[in-house]
Amino acid sequence: MGHTDNNHERRSYRLKDFDYASLGAYFLTICTMDRRPLFDHAEIRSIAERCWLEIPRHHSGVDLDTWVIMPDHIHGIVWFTGAGVQLNVPTTLRNPADPYSTMSPTRDSLGAVIRTFKAAVTTLCRRGGIADFSWQRNYYDRVIRDEDELERTREYIEQNPL
Repeated sequence: MGHTDNNHERRSYRLKDFDYASLGAYFLTICTMDRRPLFDHAEIRSIAERCWLEIPRHHSGVDLDTWVIMPDHIHGIVWFTGAGVQLNVPTTLRNPADPYSTMSPTRDSLGAVIRTFKAAVTTLCRRGGIADFSWQRNYYDRVIRDEDELERTREYIEQNPL
């Protein structure tokens, strides 16, 4: 959808009707605003690394695989394992009449994990006096479908710094 004065909807490239809390591996790329090399700053890099490593502690059933922090982006693989998650328990109540209710990601979904990570990094940067840190809107994700794709993705992440 294009931008108009009365319509500020964002076009999503996410898979329609795909459950982004479903079990499996997801490849992620999360970029800084305008691809600025903010992770060259040792304190920002340290904050991002600490927050990344905390993801499994804050999201039950989510584990980390291969990841790397580059000067202006992060690549990583996260696994939704379902471990410790109560099945058949509603995670979020939605009110279709409330646009804010329907646009927020479901708890323990990929969107919620990334939103929490980005918010934590931003908050800790601000508290540390780093006022100009910001993320690019959204993030790139890909559902990893099989073992071959998983191995290729791991290799890509490991080779990215070179």
